[in-house]
Order: sequence, then structure tokens, then C-alpha cells
Amino acid sequence: QPRHGNVQPFSDEDASLETLSHCSSFSDGISVADEGGEDAAQEDFQYKLKGFIDSTVDKSAKTRQGALDGLKTAMATRILYEFISERRMTITDSIERCLKKGKGEEQRAAASLACLLCIQLGSGIESEEVFKTLKPIFKNILADGSANIQARQAVATSLGLCTLVAEDDILDVHSTMECFENLFTRSYARADGTCPSISPQTSQLHTNALLSWALLLTICTSNQHLPKLQRLLESEDVNMRIAAGETIALLFELARDMDPEFEFDDWDELCDRLNALATDCVKHRAKTDKRKQRSVFRDVLKAVEEGDFQSETIRFGTERMNIDSWVRKRTYDAFREFVGSGMNYHLQANEFIRDVFELGPPMLVDSATMKAMKISRFERHLHNSAAFKARTKARNKFRDKRVDVGEF
Repeated sequence: QPRHGNVQPFSDEDASLETLSHCSSFSDGISVADEGGEDAAQEDFQYKLKGFIDSTVDKSAKTRQGALDGLKTAMATRILYEFISERRMTITDSIERCLKKGKGEEQRAAASLACLLCIQLGSGIESEEVFKTLKPIFKNILADGSANIQARQAVATSLGLCTLVAEDDILDVHSTMECFENLFTRSYARADGTCPSISPQTSQLHTNALLSWALLLTICTSNQHLPKLQRLLESEDVNMRIAAGETIALLFELARDMDPEFEFDDWDELCDRLNALATDCVKHRAKTDKRKQRSVFRDVLKAVEEGDFQSETIRFGTERMNIDSWVRKRTYDAFREFVGSGMNYHLQANEFIRDVFELGPPMLVDSATMKAMKISRFERHLHNSAAFKARTKARNKFRDKRVDVGEF
């Protein structure tokens, strides 16, 4: 039993931006007045993390769970590339053990931690190693109807994101997409329009599988499901209907990107169905469900009819980014699911995530400087490029993966 086995998971206070900037690997090269205090805080923090890593193999399930949650919070809210890179296989072994031996909640935390590990390491040989170890376990849990349903739901989401970040073979991306298809196609309405009877938990599993499938479409285009996906619009589950609508919009966007003249045979019928969902006033549906559904389907209908997207601006630090396409939205939502409120920090500081969204190298500025920054854009640009030469790694592989695998 490690003596620091019962280290407390982080509080939100730990995760404030001030602390973040102190503990990020970017502070390595920046001289600070209080060098001693800085080093002590960093050491204390790393001691805490080492304690969590040791505790992931504790006999007590509660201790393991706390350790997984502590590591998840740390990785969601800080950049820990150097620390994690050295210990990535130890952490991977722990994730593997928790996935195989843990119960639902522990498996769920381990699956999320796998994604955060890949997000920290970025695309490249390190995350590929991690993923090669975990992929077969993910696929076994996903395909095993007798496995814990919570674990299967979590794995359906994690396998999608880990594949996006760390899969190095486009044919393997395709076979993972087929694993997801084997799940969500079971929610398709039958030819006579009736829906298969599915428990809410299983419906959530199918929805997660569909969203992961849609995420992988962004790097591996395929139109063959477009006609059948409409059958998911009949689902009793509002989250499945919404996921199906957004995936249809994404498929139309990708198809038009490749062929501006793209025509869809059942276009009128599809638009009628989308319009019905955008104006849904079925009595037995809950009010908030209907409101959310109507709002999403108004956007989906515009996407299908006019190729339109409701653009949204994300502000972080002194920067901003436009979510201006369904591809971007699906990718942003997928990362945000794991890093949560740490998303803005990762957009500022995580080179891999900045690379995915084509934001260029990090221009990390601490909050005190931010407040003082009333300087012109040009001066700010000069200041940033001179002051912050971020660590660079070749991560173009991520974009090389955007190839069309054609019809299999």
C-alpha cells in the first residue's frame, strides 16, 4: 500500500487558470520571480499524481476509483505532456487492469482516462502504443452483450476518440466504424415503420456508437448509410433522434464537399421528416425534449436544404475560433466531452488540439498579462511570436488520415 494511497482528488480550486499556468509544462521555459515557490508547487503536484498512479492498483475499489478520477481531472485541466509521456505505459497497464477487472463505474472512469491520455500525448507513436494495448479490450467490451452496460456506453465513446487520435491505419479506422455500425443499426426502424423495443440504457449505447461513428466519418468518408440513417429519426429516444439528425447533416456536408452536385434520391421525403421534427408538438413528449429537438432539427433542415451551418464563436484567452461546419462541431463536441471545462485551456495550450483545429502554435499568456493586454493586434502578434516558441512535433499525420476509403 503506497503511503500516499489516499490522496484526495482535485477540487475545482486546484484547477483554476492561475494554478494551471503554474503547473503546465509551458512554464518550464518561463522565468518567474518566485522560482522556489513554483518548483515546490510543481513537485507537490507531481507527488500527488504519482500517488494516484500507484493507487490505481490498490485492493480497494473505492481507492482505485478515486485515483482514476484524480488523474482524469488533472489531465482534463492541465498540460502534463512530459510527466505523462515518461509514465504512459504504467498508466496504460492500470487502465487495462481496471477495464478487465473493475465494475461499471470503474470501467467507465478507466475508458475516459484512456481518451485523456491520448489527448495529452497527441497523434504519434506514443499514443499509438497506448491504443494498440487498449483497442482489443475496448472492442471485446463493446461486442460483449453480457458486459456491464455502463462500461459498454463509455467504451463506445472512448473508442471513437482514441481511434481519431491514435489509429495509424485507415483500414483499421474502417473496421472500428463497422463495430459501431453493428450497434446503432439495431435501433433502425423496421420496414413497416415500427421501432424495435430497446431499453433506455441500450438506446444510450447505440447513440454513443452513432456519435463515435460520425466522429470517424470526419477522417474516413462514407455515404453508404445515408438512406438508412433516416430510420433512426423514428426512435423513441430524443437523444438518438438528435444524434441521427446531426449525423445526417454531417453526411450531407461531407458529400457536398466531395461533389458540389451531390443529389440524394429520397430528398423530399427526408426534408418532410426533418421538418416534422423541427415543428414537433406531439403531446406525450416532454417539453424540454421537444424544445431541444426542434432547435437542432431547424439547423439540420437548413443544412440538408441549403447547405447552411449556424456558425458559433468560441473565445479562449485572447483568441477566438469559429465552429463553422458540422465536421468541426462533431470534433469539438467529442473533445469537450472529455476535457469539459478544461476545453478553453486545451485550446490555448494543447498543441495537438490546436493542430486539429488549425490554430497554429500556442500563444500562451498568463491571466495577469491578458488583463494588461490592451495593445494592438499587430503588436500582440509580434509579442507572441517572439516570446513563445512552443515545442513542435510533426502532427500532420492527423490530416493525412483524411482520405476517402470509397465504398467497401
